[in-house]
Amino acid sequence: MTTRLYYTDAYRTRFSATVVERADDGKRVYLDETAFYPTSGGQPHDLGTLNGVEIVDVVDEDDRIAHVLSAPLPDATSVEGAVDWARRYDLMQQHTGQHLLSAVFEDLFGFRTVSVHFGAESSTLDLDAEVVTREQMLAAEARANAVVAEARPIVVTFEDARTAAGLRKPSDRDGTLRIVSIDAIDRSACGGTHVRTTAEIGTVLLRGSERVRKTTRIEFMCGRRAVDRARRDHETLAGLAATLSAKIDDVASLVGAQAERLKEAEAARRKLAQELASHRARERYASAEADANGVRRIVIRDAATMDDAKAIAQAAFELRKAVVIAAIEKPASVLVAASEDSGCDAGKLLKAALGAVGGRGGGSARLAQGSVPDLPALERAVELLVDRG
Repeated sequence: MTTRLYYTDAYRTRFSATVVERADDGKRVYLDETAFYPTSGGQPHDLGTLNGVEIVDVVDEDDRIAHVLSAPLPDATSVEGAVDWARRYDLMQQHTGQHLLSAVFEDLFGFRTVSVHFGAESSTLDLDAEVVTREQMLAAEARANAVVAEARPIVVTFEDARTAAGLRKPSDRDGTLRIVSIDAIDRSACGGTHVRTTAEIGTVLLRGSERVRKTTRIEFMCGRRAVDRARRDHETLAGLAATLSAKIDDVASLVGAQAERLKEAEAARRKLAQELASHRARERYASAEADANGVRRIVIRDAATMDDAKAIAQAAFELRKAVVIAAIEKPASVLVAASEDSGCDAGKLLKAALGAVGGRGGGSARLAQGSVPDLPALERAVELLVDRG
């Protein structure tokens, strides 16, 4: 059994221990005690070194902990461990901040936390609420930061599961429970590492929310992470403000106004594109000769993209007995469209032409498209379609 030093002292970063077992040619090591936290309860594992060898993973194996190393540990009966304190403290802030936020959301709105995840840049907690409003998020954030400012003590105790009372989430474990308590606001059974007072959590920042099935996922960050994120957000806004020659506080309204103008411009562009496509279709239709069945074949070779060709084809549907054949050089592809009264099946026509030149594609009786290996194959496909169209 491995004695878990972090259970009683999360601030301990250096320790001496006896090697109990080695595995995987010395890259997996078991000790009689350790300060390294293993991945558990959503909290990532610690990093650091054993006798100078870097740790890449710490695995909880029930009654013992495995230390996975980047290289075999040199033969030794004892080791000196050093925990990466910056990483440990960051995770302590995030984990304790999560306890605080979970308690606040439940206290203010009755939203219970169903799962948590601690990421490299931000963390999340899932609440059993289908909707969490912006106002509720702001209220929870304000309340959490108020508790941070109060520097409430955070205490770790060990209590019998049968008599432990007032837990935010009931535990189904028997025996002794490790309980982390935030004075007058939360009591949770937890094996993670935590700070000593709420003041050490630092700033609590809620970044956003999203619906996940029947729950709402809240993204948050605490302490230094929150400050760094706020700094990056400020720099982004400052850059936008400089581009717009405006003040930071005016960026949102200016961007909104520009987005609306772009939306209007895009609508106008689409309308003009449709009018142009209609004009091109009518122009080509008028110059095309009708066959014995009154069908006119419109050949398009100057469409810049397949979307341009489709726009012309859609416009041709308004004309009587029309078949459109469009060739696009980059990439080599072909489109066939047939009005309903033409008596032609665009999909069948295209399939026959593509089969003759080694192309691939398909579609419906009204509209079909495909690709061909090269430009000679494209020319041959167009010839076949004109002859059969």
